[in-house]
Amino acid sequence: MLQKERVALVTGAARGLGWGIARAFGIAGARVCVTDINEDELARCARDLAADGTEDLAFHSDVANLAECKNVVKKIVDRWGRLDVVVHNAIYMPLITFEATTPEEWGRQINVGIGGMFNCTHAVWNQMKAQGGGHIIGIASGSSIRGYKEEIAYCTIKHGIEGFVKALSLEAKDYNIALNTIGPGARIKPTRLSWAEYDRAPADLRATWADPVELGKAWVWLATQPPGRFTGCRFDAATLVQTIAREGHDFEFEAEKVTLYPDDFRARQEWYSSQRD
Repeated sequence: MLQKERVALVTGAARGLGWGIARAFGIAGARVCVTDINEDELARCARDLAADGTEDLAFHSDVANLAECKNVVKKIVDRWGRLDVVVHNAIYMPLITFEATTPEEWGRQINVGIGGMFNCTHAVWNQMKAQGGGHIIGIASGSSIRGYKEEIAYCTIKHGIEGFVKALSLEAKDYNIALNTIGPGARIKPTRLSWAEYDRAPADLRATWADPVELGKAWVWLATQPPGRFTGCRFDAATLVQTIAREGHDFEFEAEKVTLYPDDFRARQEWYSSQRD
């Protein structure tokens, strides 16, 4: 359980995984701010948070715009005095071929995915330094380590976020700021699917998608860890949540218990340890 005064920001939270992560933080006791560019769906998320009893804020904000990210952080700190966790979930992901990808289309995807990660981090950096630390968490996927057709920009983004986390974690350690990524580790509702489309989807199809609120417990678990314990790492939510359910929140750590890619996890930890000094 998070301490009651902890504050989390989740971008791209109007639907899907971001919605689930935001709700999981609220259920765990955090104060939660959610942002998105879809105001109608964001309002639905805010209603769900309120129904959970979560103290929340909701803002229309484009993560591709640094000024808007800074404004959100300022409003959060003005309201609650701190910001402990930033989850950059926002993504723009049209499934199109390389030949159909115009320079403008490419730029928009990159500016939301990688640019948003930079902007959110830049916006919260001084606040986290001043308060003595925090967690910045990106979203991983199979595209973080592989390539897929019609996902040229998306795969580039997911690879890029891993590089961002690996590199900046080395600089952030002096300020007790942890940077990591977490992938779903299970099949989730397609990102592009709106709430209306989800509600119309057959029940047997929806049953094949993991519950995003349940998966969100992985982000909550990571945010309860001291920032110095894990940084520069990649986790997988389904594996981690299954471990917590089986062994409890304070389980004896093994890489196999937190990710689908334990060899990669260990290699990252070894590399990080070799670079710390």
